[in-house]
Amino acid sequence: MILKNTDMHPDKKNKTLKFSLLAITLLSLTACGSLNHWLPSSGPSFKDVNTATDKSNETNIIELIDINSEVTQRIQETDKKQLFSEVFANQAAHSYVVKPGDALEVSIWEASPALLFSSGPSITGLQGMSSGSTSRSSTIPEQMVNAEGVINIPFAGPLMVSGKTLSEIEKTITDAIRGKANYPQVMVRMTRNTTSNVTIVGEVGNSVLMPLTPKREKLLDAIASAGGVKQPINKITIQLSRNSQVQTIALEKVIQDPKQNIHLAPGDVLTAFYQPYSFTVLGATGKNDEINFEAQGISLTQALGRIGGLQDNRADAKGLFIFRFEDPSTLPKDQKPKVLTSDGKVPVVYRVDMNNPATFFVAQNFNIKHQDVIYVSSAPAAELQKFLNIVVSVVYPIVNVGNINK
Repeated sequence: MILKNTDMHPDKKNKTLKFSLLAITLLSLTACGSLNHWLPSSGPSFKDVNTATDKSNETNIIELIDINSEVTQRIQETDKKQLFSEVFANQAAHSYVVKPGDALEVSIWEASPALLFSSGPSITGLQGMSSGSTSRSSTIPEQMVNAEGVINIPFAGPLMVSGKTLSEIEKTITDAIRGKANYPQVMVRMTRNTTSNVTIVGEVGNSVLMPLTPKREKLLDAIASAGGVKQPINKITIQLSRNSQVQTIALEKVIQDPKQNIHLAPGDVLTAFYQPYSFTVLGATGKNDEINFEAQGISLTQALGRIGGLQDNRADAKGLFIFRFEDPSTLPKDQKPKVLTSDGKVPVVYRVDMNNPATFFVAQNFNIKHQDVIYVSSAPAAELQKFLNIVVSVVYPIVNVGNINK
């Protein structure tokens, strides 16, 4: 049996045409309402972000700022204040005073004839004695300064030493035994410094508790005493905790700028981190991911390069946004934040127009910060393409059914 390929019956042809026109009309009417409300999408459109940050709407709490050279310069000036040399005041010379918990060793010399301390070897010609005279020394066993700040010295009894330097303690002991010992000479040595230390932990050779001395140790001294860092220098961030202040800086910055190699203070905690910084990228880009970056930071231009740039067939070059919790001082003087987070930050969206050639120069000086979110919205044409794909997927089966019925 041979089937002849004849034209479709006029009634069937009209019916197929009506179905096609109806489908196109319904989808077109729906699309005219709002495409992005029902079409697949990777995030808000350019219009949605602008609406959410519209200053005329009092309910919007997000600040929208267009990135330009003035904004970039203002942010850079704010970031400069975050250096160690700015955050931590220059530490005064460490007084090296004794505190409860420190261990001391006391040696006492007495001129001949020794009346109290005569068990040690004799020494000839000590200052304060006539030529040819001898003295004998005695070393008192190491003892820890008790909770009251007191140590005990034979023939002198308990003496308050807490809060005093070693030379002051020597004078205190000398005065206490003068008149009892024959021309006493005293030397005090700290055998264990347990109260004036710096803690060094993290990505270092060995976590250590480094005692501070009158030398006035600096930050790099502490890193060296811990055996250096385990990872490349340009990938290490140093965090310094002092009292209630906590600040971080790239180790490479400390090496390049001697001002950041600050003097340390008792109780400081140094932590070496390996690549603690990252940003997240979403939307119409070559890569949606959380991206780690070096401790010294990267610019917006570098960040875009690492994510593979924008997708030519999807991205809206005017719709590049950076979401950040920013310091209020970075806002324009006439722009007051509508809301602050619990840590005093303001939610800010920076808008970047990549169609403007000047933007590429500004982007080289705009630094990406830890936990930034870079989002690129889809272009209107991309949304239209999604819509047309759906129209084709609906209309094509209807037309195909008509062809089968021929």
